[in-house]
Amino acid sequence: MDKNTCQILIIDDEPFVLKSLSFVLNKEGYIIDTARDGKEGLVKIKELRPKVVLLDVMMPLKNGFDVCAEVKADPTLKETYIILLTATGQENDIKTGYKCGADDYITKPFSINLVLDKIKKTGIIT
Repeated sequence: MDKNTCQILIIDDEPFVLKSLSFVLNKEGYIIDTARDGKEGLVKIKELRPKVVLLDVMMPLKNGFDVCAEVKADPTLKETYIILLTATGQENDIKTGYKCGADDYITKPFSINLVLDKIKKTGIIT
């Protein structure tokens, strides 16, 4: 994949989530790349510079909160729009997500239409 064309990066350790989101978002015309853990995801964010990141919280090697905080602390990456997609939907978890710099938060299980709506509402990707 051309490093300058990744519009959405999906970072999740669940293969079904990666496959289903990739399939639907590709069908919608978005350019997609994926990562299976937080460490790989952070490398891909730095390399690909995606416009939007769909980021799971509970993952091996580096959790989504840490990835989000690291991205938002980097002046060259802080404009990356991060939507946390996670099963951890407790009020404390949501607050932690926003504190780390997340732009939005969706709890699992989620509707693909909700994900599409949130991506479209960013105004970042047409």
